Amino acid sequence: MNNSTSSTANGNDNKKFKGDRPPCSPSRVLHLRKIPSDVTEAEVISLGLPFGKVTNLLMLKGKSQAFLEMASEEAAVTMVNYYTPVTPHLRSQPVFIQYSNHRELKTDNLPNQARAQAALQAVSAVQSGNLALPGAPTNEGTVLPGQSPVLRIIIENLFYPVTLEVLHQIFSKFGTVLKIITFTKNNQFQALLQYADPLNAYYAKMALDGQNIYNACCTLRIDFSKLTSLNVKYNNDKSRDFTRLDLPTGDGQPSLEPPMAAAFGAPGIISSPYAGAAGFAPAIGFPQATGLSVPAGLGPGALGPLTITSSAVTGRMAIPGTSGIPGNSVLLVTNLNPDLITPHGLFILFGVYGDVHRVKIMFNKKENALVQMADANQAQLAMNHLSGQRLYGKVLRATLSKHQAVQLPREGQEDQGLTKDFSNSPLHRFKKPGSKNFQNIFPPSATLHLSNIPPSVTVDDLKNLFTEAGCSVKAFKFFQKDRKMALIQLGSVEEAIQALIELHNHDLGENHHLRVSFSKSTI
Repeated sequence: MNNSTSSTANGNDNKKFKGDRPPCSPSRVLHLRKIPSDVTEAEVISLGLPFGKVTNLLMLKGKSQAFLEMASEEAAVTMVNYYTPVTPHLRSQPVFIQYSNHRELKTDNLPNQARAQAALQAVSAVQSGNLALPGAPTNEGTVLPGQSPVLRIIIENLFYPVTLEVLHQIFSKFGTVLKIITFTKNNQFQALLQYADPLNAYYAKMALDGQNIYNACCTLRIDFSKLTSLNVKYNNDKSRDFTRLDLPTGDGQPSLEPPMAAAFGAPGIISSPYAGAAGFAPAIGFPQATGLSVPAGLGPGALGPLTITSSAVTGRMAIPGTSGIPGNSVLLVTNLNPDLITPHGLFILFGVYGDVHRVKIMFNKKENALVQMADANQAQLAMNHLSGQRLYGKVLRATLSKHQAVQLPREGQEDQGLTKDFSNSPLHRFKKPGSKNFQNIFPPSATLHLSNIPPSVTVDDLKNLFTEAGCSVKAFKFFQKDRKMALIQLGSVEEAIQALIELHNHDLGENHHLRVSFSKSTI
């Protein structure tokens, strides 16, 4: 009887829901369940794209289901095998995929199919190389012979820091990114980025040139490079060769921690529609990692403005066609340690990436909290950098909340001090427009940057302060030019996160309060 439990578990649902009996035999038609109601056709298609041509789509909006038809059974099998251990996400919601009983989709006579067909046509035009993009001058509609797969990218209006990870995230929508080198030239942040194929480079340039990464700032200016290949010597936060995880990090650069390297990630990789169990983008663009043969041509979600909607960039990208809860500045933070976490602790930690206005720890489920940031960019920044980090022995998770704001308790309502309003706190780091702090936003690291140290405080005073907070101090050095600042290296990133929460704004006497930030340097 054991093998039929899955079908009877649904009770009387199992007639409608044939898909829940023991798995059907392979079919090129796939049945998708639990699809968020506002997802676009293009987003659903983007789940299938990396595995082959998507030939048809039927969305059952009322039932949160869809059917996706692949060109071949082989492509469908590859897709199901890939997504079995790694649940795909749309709009941060898990989506479930299984073979359908149908062998093909007949949708000709069905109403409301126009949008699905338009989305499919857009994809096949791109996949076959007839790139008539919306708004693209048609005389540029072909890739010139001998065109380079390397793009040169300049970022103007750099009000928020743009990291190598952010570039990788955005440009991966248009194909497999092999290498990235970032540098500053003429006081401008620039990058060279190499695709597997010139078509991908062409398509990314067409779709992204002139777009803003964040609302109203960080404008991309993209050209083809004269270089046809990049030579990357080091994998660190300035350069990366995604085909060679064995490269050294070079001097003075934080190395990728082993589990990060294993996940092809880098600290702070944006949660991706292909996010694996640990919140890292699995190696979908890297065929050698999973034995997956990704077709040449376009990589995940290569639909241009159509699918830049993937959950990876919801609420963050200012690129047309993005949706989700635009501008949501409230984060849902889960898997906290209920015995040790406080609203003030979350305020200090999330305050590294933006100004925290309100924090609410859930009354009935204290491992969950809502954190309201000053704006959507700051919420996204905090989510990218903090989700997946360890805090008080547990791996913190952060996602965009469905709430638009954190409500304060009504007068006399029992709250145990779990909801706090910090909007008038003097500790906000980003109140002043153009503050230097905008340029010093780094992922959590074991090395902390200390500042505002009064002259009378010694090395030992500071070491003792951190030791008493339960940290093991590995190294310490004052800045040569400015003894008000120092670097301190602790035993782990988790220790550093906890020390920052505990000691930021610590009173050192003489009216000096210690300022603590994550550092990009090591000692």
